[in-house]
Amino acid sequence: MEKFQSIEVSLRLQTAVRNIAVVGASDKTHRPVFGVMQFLQRKGYRCLPVNPRLKGQVVLGETVFGALNEIPQTIDMVDIFRRSDEVLPVVQNAVHLGAKSIWMQLGVINIEAAKLAYDAGLDVVMNRCPAIDWR
Repeated sequence: MEKFQSIEVSLRLQTAVRNIAVVGASDKTHRPVFGVMQFLQRKGYRCLPVNPRLKGQVVLGETVFGALNEIPQTIDMVDIFRRSDEVLPVVQNAVHLGAKSIWMQLGVINIEAAKLAYDAGLDVVMNRCPAIDWR
């Protein structure tokens, strides 16, 4: 599990990514995901919100997608704000779509999903937050 909590991978991704799909995006300003998206946008990243309940709405200036496979841009990183037991299908979809990296937020731990992504050649960060690591 330690290899998926590497600060080195986290910091390398800071300069390697531009388009970030944010799975579990929210329009509620008090949610951590809202603050993280806001932080990433201020740092120059394009955050592509994903939430089927908000599909078509606008969050922080970006139209919300219902699923990863609806995003027309290349996905450099999938930032996952979902419960740990809901991560595997997201990662399977990300691998299938050719995403370059997976980021599971603080408290999100799914070893099976992490191994799947890692074995497929993706960079994987788990149980960390880019808004903390990339300050």
